[in-house]
Amino acid sequence: MVRGKIEMKRIENATSRQVTFSKRRNGLLKKAHELSVLCDAEVAVIVFSQKGRLYEFCSYDMQKIIKRYHKHAKGAQNNTTEVEQYMQQLKHESADMAKKIDILEASQRRLLGHDLDSCSAQELNQITSQLEQSIRIVRERKGQLFMEQIERLQAKERILLVENTKLHTACGARPWQQHIVQEKVGPATYNWMNSSQSGSSQTIRNSDQVETGLFIGPPAMRCE
Repeated sequence: MVRGKIEMKRIENATSRQVTFSKRRNGLLKKAHELSVLCDAEVAVIVFSQKGRLYEFCSYDMQKIIKRYHKHAKGAQNNTTEVEQYMQQLKHESADMAKKIDILEASQRRLLGHDLDSCSAQELNQITSQLEQSIRIVRERKGQLFMEQIERLQAKERILLVENTKLHTACGARPWQQHIVQEKVGPATYNWMNSSQSGSSQTIRNSDQVETGLFIGPPAMRCE
């Protein structure tokens, strides 16, 4: 037989209400005992009837459990208070940060030349001083960058001069190497090379004296 679902509301009949209270109280205390035994938990149950009669169950010591409960409840309350205070502090900091952002945005617009109608003469003088100071800082930084670039170029120039000196030294050693090659080859070969070079030079000079000209007409033999 299926048990019907009980409607959760106050039982109007006093006798039925007392019977239900006794049954459910005993079941609650029994479940608390089983929970303490099976799970090795500290369980305390306090029940007051409608007439003010006390029913309780405790697995260890009721007073110690109550003190422990008050300690944890107080700690949780303190933690809640600390969290609320921290949230209020964050709200104040957020509001202050929003105000600072608005002030900075207004100052930036004025530095760019906008919204100057509402500025007084003193505020305009302050804006002029800020702009002059910014220009001076930019020029100093620009000059510093130019000096650093000049120093890098000078260092590069010194490196190139050293490499150039090494190349000059290497080129100056070539005649000495050529003299060694001449001694190894021998005088006859060297004279033959010189005579070949002089003959080639004479041929080039003779070829420079050849007369050239442009003639229009049929080809003809020219003898001179």
